[in-house]
Amino acid sequence: MVELLVVIAIIGMLVGLLLPAVQQAREAARQMQCNNHLRQLALAAHNIESSMRTFPSAGWGMKWMGDPEGGMSWGQPGGWYFALLPALEQNALFQLPADGQLPESPNDTQRKNALTVMETPVSVFNCPSRRPPQLVGIYPYSMYNSESQPKMAMKGDYAANHGAYNSGTGVPDPISGPSTSDAALMRKKEKSWPDYTSNYTGVCYNFSKVTIGQIRDGLSNTILYGEKGLDPRFYTNYQYESSSTSWPDDNCDFAGDQHTKTIRSTYGGYYKDNVFYENTTRMPRQDRFGYTDSNRCFGSAHSGAFGVALCDGSVQRLTYSASPEVIHCLGDKADGKAVTLP
Repeated sequence: MVELLVVIAIIGMLVGLLLPAVQQAREAARQMQCNNHLRQLALAAHNIESSMRTFPSAGWGMKWMGDPEGGMSWGQPGGWYFALLPALEQNALFQLPADGQLPESPNDTQRKNALTVMETPVSVFNCPSRRPPQLVGIYPYSMYNSESQPKMAMKGDYAANHGAYNSGTGVPDPISGPSTSDAALMRKKEKSWPDYTSNYTGVCYNFSKVTIGQIRDGLSNTILYGEKGLDPRFYTNYQYESSSTSWPDDNCDFAGDQHTKTIRSTYGGYYKDNVFYENTTRMPRQDRFGYTDSNRCFGSAHSGAFGVALCDGSVQRLTYSASPEVIHCLGDKADGKAVTLP
């Protein structure tokens, strides 16, 4: 009996020693898969840039769903998630809302099928360490070119880099996006399309038309996509307290961006007289309960570092302890600052 108890105790100790190693190996495999997802997204964006001469934009605003008649560039009302679908071997899903009408003139078929697209998860958009490809609870917003968003819809775990945001340009940050009547006037060139070129220093934002030639700091020195920070409360459902305490992840990612749902900031401060003054409010962070402002930053569920796809298509791991100046410069496509990846 004593010998049996000793054997059981030894087996228990061995299991206790092996379990962390097994968990670490599984996390390493999930991290590798996450890196592969980022690489696929970056290559898809390059394929689109090669044909459209611009990287995909963040869409027109939260009330605009993706429409294949809008193309894959700045004329696409949906977000960059939707624009990438054809280059990710998901062309059938991309074409589902097609109705032969421009986005600002949708018919019932388009509205119905756009809803189906929102209810279709795509595995390449999810980090395996955070959540599987599944429907997530969102707020059912009304839409201009679709039936109202469903209560459960597709959500991704990656965000595009919008760099730093400058609100002093006189052009208001888009929320809902232009109305259908305004979009029709813009199409006829009777009204100007919104231009946020001076608002953002990054690669992707609402109505963006960023080309490879505009990334003057070098493709290998500029972030294109990365893992997005998220409060764990929003993994499977949105919650809203107030704008001062939380920014809920409450929109389908196939729709246009609003309040940094599919684009994230790399703002780390500002230069004055060639001296950098740090600001850490938008720095990447690991998912943690209580980090209520995580929904504006890059970050991930991984410990130690998060993944980014650079504009040259390579994937790197950036440590959370990287300096705000480095993150800030990696997010700016043309600031003339040479940085070394930490």
